[in-house]
Amino acid sequence: MNNRIATTVMLTSALALAACQKKAPEEIPPPPIETPTPAPAPTTPAGPSVGSMEHFMQAVGQANTVVYFDTDRYNIDAEDSAKLQTQAQYFSQYPNVNFTIEGHADERGTREYNLALGERRANAAKNYLVSLGIPASRIRTISYGKERPVALGSNEAAWAQNRRAATVTIN
Repeated sequence: MNNRIATTVMLTSALALAACQKKAPEEIPPPPIETPTPAPAPTTPAGPSVGSMEHFMQAVGQANTVVYFDTDRYNIDAEDSAKLQTQAQYFSQYPNVNFTIEGHADERGTREYNLALGERRANAAKNYLVSLGIPASRIRTISYGKERPVALGSNEAAWAQNRRAATVTIN
């Protein structure tokens, strides 16, 4: 009798366990819908790159990129000093930016005289910037004399625009 009870208990347990097993679903659910991941939007810089001429002009103002001189002069006056101080602030803020100071002259005088005068003008601007703490190793000078005028004409207005030292950044 004990065998019968034990067998009955085992069969009942087996049936109970069989009833608890998961049954395979009649229908398979559809696969998940894949939503395409949007490609990242290309990032464009917010403005001109640091050290570019455009960045320099935006930072200091276009008028502050050029200093002007009187006829046959290369001295830095108060107006030039203010412009060069603005440039020095920029170059102090961006110590990896190198630049060139271009010396120019008006059309009067010989080619040789104007090249020498342009060189003195470029060096005067460079020396002033160096006196404000900008390392001379970052500054290159070049003289174009009368070869690259910004204003064409043989009058005082044109000549005044051509007697200059222009600062140009190097990328």
